[in-house]
Amino acid sequence: METGIQFVKQNRGWNADPNAPEPTTSAENHDVLLRFFLNHWRFKEFKEEEVGILRFRSCSRYRLGPTNDEGWYMGQCRYSGKAPEWGEFYEIAGNDPDRDLPRDWMSVGPTSTNERHFLFYLRDDTFECLAETWEFEQSPRNALLRIARLPNTTGR
Repeated sequence: METGIQFVKQNRGWNADPNAPEPTTSAENHDVLLRFFLNHWRFKEFKEEEVGILRFRSCSRYRLGPTNDEGWYMGQCRYSGKAPEWGEFYEIAGNDPDRDLPRDWMSVGPTSTNERHFLFYLRDDTFECLAETWEFEQSPRNALLRIARLPNTTGR
């Protein structure tokens, strides 16, 4: 059955470290922050071990867990064969009957009629979030702020 879902790539001019992004999450009120090491091999404006921080605003729930890259390529991920590429940050749009299948969602706040589904494939983990929007966190530690002026770099 065709679900009509679309994967809209969100990361342009940056990405997570392909080998050891070491993602962590934290919740602040109804926002969720995702921290990870940036890909300094492909994007030379980043130095080794520089951190990217994304803030997901008005988040109802999120998860950071399986599937890893090997599982995705072996067809063990619910989006294997649907998502264009492993290792990218997407917004999933359209009717997605598989959205609620994972059992490891963490509740943060109330559900919103404006919430969007975000998906970020990292080396050994998958991050998903249901939130109204995302942006680069305004932190002096966030190396992504250097490229924040590029077009199409925020979820606003």
